[in-house]
Amino acid sequence: MAIAAAVVIVLLGIIFFISGLFINLMQAACFVLIRPFSKNTYRRINRILAELLWLELVWLVDWWAGVKIKVYMDSETFRLMGKEHALLIANHRSDIDWLVGWVLAQRSGCLGSALAVMKKSSKLLPVLGWSMWFSEYLFLERSWAKDENTLKSGLQRLWDYPQPFWLALFVEGTRFTQAKLLAAQEYAASSGLPVPKNVLIPRTKGFVTAVSQMRSFVPVIYDATIAIPQNSPAPTMLRICKGQSSVVHVHIKRHEMKDLPENDDAIAQWCRDIFLAKDNLLDKHIAEDSFGEQQLQNVGRPVKSLVVVASWACILIFTAVKFLQSTALLSSWTGLAISVALLAVITLLMQILIRFSQSERSTPAKTNTVNQHSTNGQEKQH
Repeated sequence: MAIAAAVVIVLLGIIFFISGLFINLMQAACFVLIRPFSKNTYRRINRILAELLWLELVWLVDWWAGVKIKVYMDSETFRLMGKEHALLIANHRSDIDWLVGWVLAQRSGCLGSALAVMKKSSKLLPVLGWSMWFSEYLFLERSWAKDENTLKSGLQRLWDYPQPFWLALFVEGTRFTQAKLLAAQEYAASSGLPVPKNVLIPRTKGFVTAVSQMRSFVPVIYDATIAIPQNSPAPTMLRICKGQSSVVHVHIKRHEMKDLPENDDAIAQWCRDIFLAKDNLLDKHIAEDSFGEQQLQNVGRPVKSLVVVASWACILIFTAVKFLQSTALLSSWTGLAISVALLAVITLLMQILIRFSQSERSTPAKTNTVNQHSTNGQEKQH
């Protein structure tokens, strides 16, 4: 079973990384040849290119692993999603929250313009990180002294984005683990704050900056709460690559930016109140194993990602067959060595991607012990 899973992971990796490198080259060409003359044209083209790559990962979730994502929101929010710029904030519950966000963006028609605030090392990931860089993701070092100006300038650059975009920000600053929850509870108890049970204490500086820089051109905040039902194993990248299903529940509430307070301290308190409400909502989810069936929306499972992956597979198989026929690569020891080396590289890259997504490898943002829960709102995703 382990051998079969490894073979499948390598085959998926071959499709993803070879097609991804081709897309990266096209993104680079557009960046050099088009962006200097028309930033909007570049963004529209890159949106299509990024979607072609990211749909492969959506396919992993939807069709390969069959992860079931149940989405709870009111009908008005459901109607407007994908039709407006939005700042998306969420608790960071699992290793694949970013993929869940991509699935929801794909359902809403804005996958290619789904952006996020990421840790700086993410842009070094082969194919995936490079594509994010071309797509104007914001990369931070998780040190506020270094990142404040980077975040502000990155947010300001989005004011003229030509199509609806989402910018995801995980204001807890790191992924949820029991060890991090215990640390947050100890800090809250010692500081006279409400003690969380299901979320970490939000780090609000990044959120306050995002609101102050974007409120003139981003009309809404999508407040997403992610939960894993008790009878479902937690989804991980490794489980997905093995084709093992999970269930994820997502509750989304829409807040209009104009309703937020103007003062920075009041904005920070609004964020803390939102996470207190999330904590209570997750208590209810634990008791009922649902966010309420009356708000359950049918997001379906579109075939677009299946068509894209099937197309890439056919193109690569056809190209490989023609290449092998013309070069007889596998008929020599040199050719065999090259093929084995290529498979080893693909295997290593897939291992890097899987390990990079694991929550037990995530670390809290770099802050002082005394004020770490109130001064850093930067995301540590993947």
